[in-house]
Order: sequence, then C-alpha cells, then structure tokens
Amino acid sequence: MFTEATLMAGQKKLTVVISQHQGKNPVKRQLEEELAMACMMDPEIEVSIIPNLYDLSHDHTGMLFLQGIRGDIVVLSWLYPRATQWILDRAGVKGKAGTVFLVGDDEDDEDEEAASEEKHPEAIGTLDVPDRLIYSVDLRASTDPKEFLAEIRRIVEVTSTETVDLMSWIQGEPKKEQLERYLNPQEMLGIGNSRTGSIAEVEAEEKVSRRWYPVIDYDRCTNCMECIDFCLFGVYGVDALDRILVESQDSCKKGCPACSRVCPENAIVFPQHKTPAIAGAAGEVAGLKIDLSQLFGGGDAIEMAARERDIELVRDGRDAVGLAVGIPKRQTNACGIRDELDDLIDGLDDLDL
Repeated sequence: MFTEATLMAGQKKLTVVISQHQGKNPVKRQLEEELAMACMMDPEIEVSIIPNLYDLSHDHTGMLFLQGIRGDIVVLSWLYPRATQWILDRAGVKGKAGTVFLVGDDEDDEDEEAASEEKHPEAIGTLDVPDRLIYSVDLRASTDPKEFLAEIRRIVEVTSTETVDLMSWIQGEPKKEQLERYLNPQEMLGIGNSRTGSIAEVEAEEKVSRRWYPVIDYDRCTNCMECIDFCLFGVYGVDALDRILVESQDSCKKGCPACSRVCPENAIVFPQHKTPAIAGAAGEVAGLKIDLSQLFGGGDAIEMAARERDIELVRDGRDAVGLAVGIPKRQTNACGIRDELDDLIDGLDDLDL
C-alpha cells in the first residue's frame, strides 16, 4: 500500500496507468486485473487504474491525477496509441511519444519510422512539450498478459521516473477517498474480496459516461481550418494563437465522424469509431477514411460526410445543407491534390461573387 511518505521519498519508479475498457467484458477485465496485480508486485513500478481515458473530462480526478505525474508514463488503454497521445496532450498531459514495440495488426511494425512519416512537414505541432516520455500501449495488441508485462519490463530497463509528491498534483485538495482510488489499485481489483477473477465495483462520486468528440493530431494538423468551416455544431474554436482546437467536446453529435472525413491531413481522430483510420490507427490503414459501405455504392468520403452532417442538422430541426457549406472546391476533386487553381477557386468562393 502506497503512503504519502513513500510517495515523497524520491524513489525511482516507472508510473504505469491502466485505462479501463468502457464496458464490462469479463475477458478484458481479467486482462486489466492480471496486468495490475503483476505490476503491483514489481518494486520498480507504481501502477494506478483510471476509468476509460476517452471518457474523462479535464477536471475528473483521474485526469487530474495524470496531470500531476511529472516523469515518464506507460499508459495502457483500449485505444490506438495515436489517439491516446492526443487525448492526453489536449488535457495538458504532455510528453514525447515513447517507442512501443508491442503493436497490433492495424499498426505499423516499424513504430518509430511510421511516426516520423506521419508528421506533416507543415504541421503546427503541440506546444510546451516537457522532456519526458509517454508510452502508449494498445491493450488490443495481444491477449497474453505476459507480452504486455515483457514490454513494460523493457521500458523499465530503458527509462526511470522520479516519483513526486502526489499530494501536490492538483490545485486544491482532492477528497481522500478519490485519491486512494488511484494510489491503492488493490481496492479496485478486489484483493481480499471473495469476488476473485474480476475487478470489484467501486462507488465513485464522479460518474463517468461514454463520450463522443474529436481529437486533433497536431503532428498532422496544418491549421487549415476546414474542420471549423465544415462543422456547424460549435465543436471547434481557436486559441489565443489562432490554433484550431476542440472547444466544446460535448457539442459533438454522438456517432458522427463527418469532420474527420473532410480533414485533408487525416488529423482528426474519433477514438471509438469502428473504422481504424478514423479511430487513430497508424501506418497504411490511416490513409483510408471511407467505410466499407462505399464499396457497395455509398459514395466518396466527402459525400458521406455531408450526408452525416445533414442527418444531425435535421435531427436538430435545422435545414440540410448538403455540399453547399464548408467544403472547399478542391475536396470535390477526385484526385484530392491541392494546387494554385484550387487556391484561386477557394478565394473566389470566399468573396461570394
């Protein structure tokens, strides 16, 4: 059991965070449990369990806990690593992407090489990145806990984290029972409980519900603002530096990935979407943003996006707009390659002649 004295002792430990699956699938819960229990037995690892990362608001205790960690982190979640990285970045949990060797079938085997290839030369990038590493591990990469433990052990060997005083991790005072949920994962695992083999239910004051919102990959985003022009629901905005951001997460329409389809750089991720390219997969699959329905006459990505947007507009009691609003002329070209003529046409459109 972790105590405040232990946390303040300055021990060198690697922080491992397990982000739980949204549902209660017993197989997934068992994998989470086995990993947590094994990590708890390792004196070089400090393990914590949080609800599903994608569902956490920025002021949720679990996210505040993550924001208070100053050293390297291993985050195991049921998301593509790219999605995990940018969810954390937007919440202020920043760091350089650590190289992970355990990847799933949808990910490029050459993880580090793929990451460099995906970064757009004109991407705006993220700001104020601290000198620490965040290792994002997809829990779907394997069903064998030994493979995850071997990867964690490998990371332990190549990096170390100085444990900080977690009592100063947020502004204000967390409630004691909230803090203990993350410092005492054995309680969440039900150790000493007759209900073995599953993670015990924990009565949490902060209810977590499933959410749906876009996540921007700033290593690909060129700040073209096409997403803010296309979305008519007030999801996007700009910061003080005129950089695009997701301003109102909860204004997004559940299940609608339309803005991701119109993004020319594939920089918008919906982590829970069924299509790997939209959900944040890396590698070759990331360039395919059209569902299988297109193979059966579903139309191209732009037309599909316009239809998805129209459905949500009508549900809100508004008029459908089709392809008439927020879609640059170049996006209707089959080649999808922008040139000077596209710039000229878009400029004339802006003049509304």
